[in-house]
Amino acid sequence: MPTATPEPVEPRPPVRDPEAPRRVTLLELFFDLVYVVALALISRYLIGGVGWERAAESLIMLMAIWWTWAITTLVTDLYDPQRAEIKLLVVAVMFGALLMTTAIPEAFGARGLVFAGTYVAIHLGRGLFLMPTVRRHPQTRRRAIRIFVWFAVSAVPWLVGAVAAHDTARTWFWAGALAIDYLGFRLAYPVPGLGSVPDAHRKVTAEHLSERYQQFFIIALGDAVLVSGTVFSLHHSEVENIAAFTTAFATTLLLWRVYVHKSGELLPHAIARSSQPSKFLNTAPYTHLLMVAGVVTTAAGFDLVLLEPTGHTPPAWLAVILGGPALFLTGRAAFEYEVFSRVSSSRPGGVLALLCVAPALLFLAPVYASLGAMLVLAGVAGADHLRSRGRPPEQPMPPH
Repeated sequence: MPTATPEPVEPRPPVRDPEAPRRVTLLELFFDLVYVVALALISRYLIGGVGWERAAESLIMLMAIWWTWAITTLVTDLYDPQRAEIKLLVVAVMFGALLMTTAIPEAFGARGLVFAGTYVAIHLGRGLFLMPTVRRHPQTRRRAIRIFVWFAVSAVPWLVGAVAAHDTARTWFWAGALAIDYLGFRLAYPVPGLGSVPDAHRKVTAEHLSERYQQFFIIALGDAVLVSGTVFSLHHSEVENIAAFTTAFATTLLLWRVYVHKSGELLPHAIARSSQPSKFLNTAPYTHLLMVAGVVTTAAGFDLVLLEPTGHTPPAWLAVILGGPALFLTGRAAFEYEVFSRVSSSRPGGVLALLCVAPALLFLAPVYASLGAMLVLAGVAGADHLRSRGRPPEQPMPPH
């Protein structure tokens, strides 16, 4: 009797298996190493000529670097990071991100095309890679097409700004490109004829995604530690050096403490308890960007204080030294709302305290300005401790 021809087996799409482990892979941790260097170069760039223009350029580079990390993290959350093609994609993005990082010191000068061209290549290349990979799976392929279209649109101002614009004009072109990229994500990448990405195709993995954001925040703190350990002035007395170093270390420790207290610890539980986990997908990149920007700015302030702890504190220096913790607390307030649907008074209170002490600190040495910022963060951490002491553990209540 003739044997029956077996039915061809449809290849499984490279998406995450719901029953597979949710832990972060070693390749993802290896991928993060690029960003240690990137954040250090951005904080160093910020203080190269402290001013509004330099601050805007630093923010644009941080947002671009952050977006390569955030979208790659989303890819490893939605797709199976153990599949060979996804591993290859992560390695390719790592190479591109490192190339972007090398261009940071001259991104608004001679190496603008390297920075912008690599950014565009990362995001368009990812789409060109994923679309044929998932061609047999229409819903997944349409999601990749929608994302690709939005990055193709933003590629125009990125490349025009790199090739045909200089100085302030380049800043505006790149700011517009980032607005397209960030808005597209927030709107779920709507495309005429295809619509937006459905919520069913934006499901996130609580354990994996929360761990990835926590890890990147630790990387940002690593920038502050790196500055504290390497930028140690030898031109001042040992007492001044140790005072500046101790203040920087204590501030870094407080940033970590304020981040992890309750909200940082309970983020995966909050995502898991949410009726719509995709809402965290909509907000987490922005809240964590604010906190990371705050830490990077704080690290830049450490650089200034460690090199020149005494003397007059210029207003621009004070804006960096106090602005970093203020940015962090603003992002931390939004992060707390994500997890608990409320904001502790210590968060806006800390920002208000930084604003109130700023005029007096203009007349003191930079080390005292740094000390003032540290004391405000210590007050916030102390208020957190007093609020939770003796009370049962608070359950996350994410926004509905």
